[in-house]
Amino acid sequence: MSGARISVLLGGARAGKTSFAERLAGVGGEPVTYLATSPRIDGDLDLEARITRHRADRPASWSTVEEEIDLAGAIRAIDRGVIVIDCLTTWVGNLMHHGHGAADVLARADDAIVAALARDGATIVVTNEVGLGIVPPSELGRAYRDALGRVNQRWVSASERALLIVAGRALPLHEPDELT
Repeated sequence: MSGARISVLLGGARAGKTSFAERLAGVGGEPVTYLATSPRIDGDLDLEARITRHRADRPASWSTVEEEIDLAGAIRAIDRGVIVIDCLTTWVGNLMHHGHGAADVLARADDAIVAALARDGATIVVTNEVGLGIVPPSELGRAYRDALGRVNQRWVSASERALLIVAGRALPLHEPDELT
């Protein structure tokens, strides 16, 4: 893990973020807990197949915790090893789906960051960068894009390493001041 307490992997859909996170998590030989934020949806066979495939791809020795809403509580309950959070994109959507406004989403993100920073082990966070496309046509779509963008900024600000994953390749993200 190169000593990073929080690593954030951002990118588009199918960019390779999860597989990269899983490779990072397995490097140090520590116990790994995969913290999945996706809800199971009755009748969604594609989602169920994805969940099954993701589980099959992970080592049998890894633990899995499924938590759709209380990310900070789930982080606090994992007392050792590496956590892979997959993903903030779905987690923010879950919160908004359950009626949480932007201010609450940000407060919950801050709480989860504090929980991650308080751990002894590393935390690897997967999230999508959704602000590179067209402006969503609906108010809810714009609110979601904005909330996720702010959540991503907070996690990256707290991270020791942030990488943009594009087509399976990682590009390091730097503070703007580091580049002047």
